Amino acid sequence: MEDTQYVVLKKDRFEEFIAALSSMQKLVAPVAKGFGAYAFEEVTSADPIALNYIPTILPLKKYFMPQRETLLEFTLDRRSHAEAVVEYEPLTIFGAHTCDLAGIQCLNMVFSERPKDYNYLLRKGTITLIGLECNDYCDEYASCHLVHASFPSGGYDLLFTDLGDYFMVHINTVSGDRIVRTAGLCEGAGSAHMNELRSLRDRKRTVFRNEVPIKTKLIPELFDAVFGARVWDNLNERCLACGNCTNVCPTCYCFNIKDELDLTLARGIRYRVWDSCQLEPFARVAGGINFRKERSARQRHRYYRKFRYPVDRFARFFCTGCGRCTRACMADISLKETLSELIKESEERVWKKWL
Repeated sequence: MEDTQYVVLKKDRFEEFIAALSSMQKLVAPVAKGFGAYAFEEVTSADPIALNYIPTILPLKKYFMPQRETLLEFTLDRRSHAEAVVEYEPLTIFGAHTCDLAGIQCLNMVFSERPKDYNYLLRKGTITLIGLECNDYCDEYASCHLVHASFPSGGYDLLFTDLGDYFMVHINTVSGDRIVRTAGLCEGAGSAHMNELRSLRDRKRTVFRNEVPIKTKLIPELFDAVFGARVWDNLNERCLACGNCTNVCPTCYCFNIKDELDLTLARGIRYRVWDSCQLEPFARVAGGINFRKERSARQRHRYYRKFRYPVDRFARFFCTGCGRCTRACMADISLKETLSELIKESEERVWKKWL
């Protein structure tokens, strides 16, 4: 019995598949950069693609929300004129881990809210996403199970699962189906293939466990209790306020908008660039008042923006457990260690109430 939503790509045909993908439109995939680091870059063949990799230095948001993006071109002569700009190109992304797919799902929700961000949404409509399921932990920094990101949950056109001699490919959209049909390299998935996929998923349920000692459903309750925790004071002493953690985060989307004039002062552009709530000027308002001047307040805000505020607004966490913030932190601040310390302090407070 075959499942029409699933097809099989034998690994000896993978190179042909990648060649077919790159002939359709620009293709990017994870590539090794040395010293154990990886990045999504343009590829034209299967040779440089890393199938076993830790999360890339920068997440996929760099394609959906570029680090610098022109929004408007304007003139300032007697008849001033402004024209909106949307910069994009058709793109296929191969090899997105489940944590990165979850990150794009979060951004989709944010930028679809009113007022909608049409630059983001138009660009999103030209990007084809091909996921690559994680069969095991990428490294010790990951906390994907805690936030329900260890198993695929949509957000892709195709999903590849490595089952040894072949990839099981889940077709999730019309675009994904078109790719499979155009490439013409896949075979139908039978009962034996489906049983192997189920066996893999069963094994994953024994491998992926909550990475910190708390039930996921209790995380919002935890953050309701730790706003004044000592942990934030500790982070205040350690944090360098460099912004690395937010730059590499797949769900951080803060930006600044700037106007830039050319030398004639008659023409210019308006563009947006990534910004960070961890930088001291971010929360500074008129009169020089800064309502998150201390690094402890900024770190606390970052954690609440991942584990508390979006639960009320979007009914999901905005941490995908990728571990990038921990890997990139120059002060060795670990997300999992911070959560564990918050849990410990919360339990101490409850215990003291009964003494």
